[in-house]
Amino acid sequence: MLRAQRVVKSYRGPSGATIPVLAGVDLSVRAGELAVVRGASGSGKSTLLNVLGLLEDTDGGDVWYGDARVSALSRSAQSRQRGRSVGFVFQSFLLLSSLTALDNVLLAGRYVGGSGREIRERARALLAELGVAHRWDHYPAQLSGGEQQRVAFCRAVLNDPPLLLADEPTGNLDDDNGRVILAQLRARAARGAAVVIVTHRLDALEGADAVYHIEEGVLRQRTSLPAKER
Repeated sequence: MLRAQRVVKSYRGPSGATIPVLAGVDLSVRAGELAVVRGASGSGKSTLLNVLGLLEDTDGGDVWYGDARVSALSRSAQSRQRGRSVGFVFQSFLLLSSLTALDNVLLAGRYVGGSGREIRERARALLAELGVAHRWDHYPAQLSGGEQQRVAFCRAVLNDPPLLLADEPTGNLDDDNGRVILAQLRARAARGAAVVIVTHRLDALEGADAVYHIEEGVLRQRTSLPAKER
């Protein structure tokens, strides 16, 4: 489902110097697989997800969704592809404060077909599955952190995307709510999605098909875990 080949990305620093972030990254995640990426702060984890999810362009290399070389598309075409194919789960939730929980979930509905009623029913069913159906008419400020992340998760999966990207999805949650979100991400992989999680949590490694470590822009796959992480 997802393939990155020799992906390179750098930024321009305040002094004008080039700061390399990704140095020829290769990654492949099949449908139904769960991949976990770990690494220190500033190692390039979030940049990698942004490139994989078409939020940022590469400076070199290619990103493929199936047989489509999506990194070569125009920005407008990438936006349409992202809306149809990718679900994002962010650490900071990124809910719109002026919209209710239900309306935040429905934001993703603009990219799917079907009637407005069908999409609304799908959104309500997801909120019920995540245990927040009773909060559908509440605004983000009226929700706990765990409830906000559950709503954000529903928005990410409303379109049943084949690719799900999660950037520190439990970073602002307590352990119980963190376990709920990790379980939902595993369930999405079990349903056939390709799932990539960037996280510091060791329990995210449970059930992972592949574990990667990124350091200085280089991605390496671990075939086994260090003893302290088992």
